Amino acid sequence: MHVIALATDYDGTVARDGVIGDDTVTALERLRAGARKVILVTGRELPDLQRVCDRLDLFDLVVAENGALLYDPATQEETPLSPPPDERFVARLRAEGVTPLSVGRTIVATWQPNETAVLAAIRDLGLEYRIAFNKGAVMVLPAEVTKASGLRAALGRLCLSPLNVAGVGDAENDIALLESCGFAVAVANALDTVKERAAWVTPGERGEGVAQLVDRILSDDLRGMDATAPKQRIALAREEDGREITVFPRRQSLLLTGHSGGGKSTFTLGVLERLRDAGFQACILDPEGDYEGTSHTVQEGGPDAAPDPARIIELLHRTANGVVVNLLGVKLADRPAFLAALVPQLMSLRAKVGRPHVVVVDEAHHMLPADWDPGAANMPPELHGFLFITMRPELLPRRLLDTVDTFLIVGAEPLESARSFCAARGLEPPAEAPPIATGQALMFRTDQPGTIRRVGVIPGIGSRRRHIRKYAEGKLGEESVFYYRGPDDRLRLRVHNLVLFIQMGDGVDEATWEHHRRRGDYSDWMRRCVKDSDLAEEVASIEASDLPFSTARERVHAAVERRYTAPG
Repeated sequence: MHVIALATDYDGTVARDGVIGDDTVTALERLRAGARKVILVTGRELPDLQRVCDRLDLFDLVVAENGALLYDPATQEETPLSPPPDERFVARLRAEGVTPLSVGRTIVATWQPNETAVLAAIRDLGLEYRIAFNKGAVMVLPAEVTKASGLRAALGRLCLSPLNVAGVGDAENDIALLESCGFAVAVANALDTVKERAAWVTPGERGEGVAQLVDRILSDDLRGMDATAPKQRIALAREEDGREITVFPRRQSLLLTGHSGGGKSTFTLGVLERLRDAGFQACILDPEGDYEGTSHTVQEGGPDAAPDPARIIELLHRTANGVVVNLLGVKLADRPAFLAALVPQLMSLRAKVGRPHVVVVDEAHHMLPADWDPGAANMPPELHGFLFITMRPELLPRRLLDTVDTFLIVGAEPLESARSFCAARGLEPPAEAPPIATGQALMFRTDQPGTIRRVGVIPGIGSRRRHIRKYAEGKLGEESVFYYRGPDDRLRLRVHNLVLFIQMGDGVDEATWEHHRRRGDYSDWMRRCVKDSDLAEEVASIEASDLPFSTARERVHAAVERRYTAPG
């Protein structure tokens, strides 16, 4: 369920001549019976609204005074969202005989053509007020107060995201409301300026149109509106001619594969940045601590403490931030069971509040092996809103592979990866694939079997901060540990970070160090486990050189220190 709430204007939208019709009442009752919320967002003052509407119980919350007052019909609690109007301003308008004139908790309202006197008073008194129009009504409020700001307060109270809200209105003051919602809808009687901003215009007017919107929410969750709702999509990649390729993160599941060092991190971090900028909440299941410090996220778990599922759910529910679930404190063998318990809880939370919008599963072949099964009773039939990242897509459960509609490949041997995925999914494999370079990927859509095309990666625009402390001083997981073994495999010197790599490297004998050098083990570990392709390339060139042992070791250690252990 993606549309969790309906936010509706009152006059001219849900009500006709100040009254909500019986059919519209029935529609709103059906919507709330389906565990969705209904929020009324109106320019009316609360006493006036209570006078004309005897069914405020239809609404979970009411935003009155065009965004300045929050009202809970169940408890009758009123929460002002802005200070009262300036007494000098009100006195000036009354002295000039501005009529009609209504003064609310924050709002000051009149009718056209009184806006001229209102603007003069605002200017002369040096007030930071603005005027909102509503089909002839003139509403004066602090500059920061709009229907959008009032809706934000209501959604904060309900722990909901605006991306999960369908907003519907008819007049000028509804434009801010509609632009803040994930789905913008105008009733048939709306002004043209409102219709121009809507993803859908209802066939019916006023309450009839609202009832039609409710029917669409309940029938298909507004799935058919995605293409005209720009807030529901983000850029995934670029065509070779520069055009953006977009996806609907909540409706689709993606799989990204490629060998270590091939560019999966660059691709993923760019996607995460665009998700964040668009307001989507991500839950990142991070087996290696690679996402520590990701912007606008909080972290649960770490090398010395397994993440708490209850805490994860609480963080996702109560904040708009993304959550990084650091699984370094969970043994590799225990991770599938951990996810089997956590993922159903994530899906349950998503059914209630629509979030997390996207779940990212890194190293998915370790986390979700082929026999992984949390139980059908605990999972929805379709797993949408996932990004799976893996080197071995064929090792994933068939049920998860069946949810993937877009498959992306970076790095070396892309055709082999595509054929592996197609074989596991039972799809026609592509006969050939174009070559790709750094900054490119291959994209394969499951609804277009046999066809694969080259696309451009869109990296994040912010600077990428490598997790220096983790790799330099932290404790990598067992599967990422390096061992100095020597030519006779008689040693087992365990290295779980780069500081230890240097310390132990200084202490091992020449035969041992040179054994790993000749095999390319140092650069391979740095590429696969430290995930630093630049460092790996520099070290690989040293491994392949004819430098003597002491010089080669010194240069390898210097390359590590320059990036990770030198003082900043």
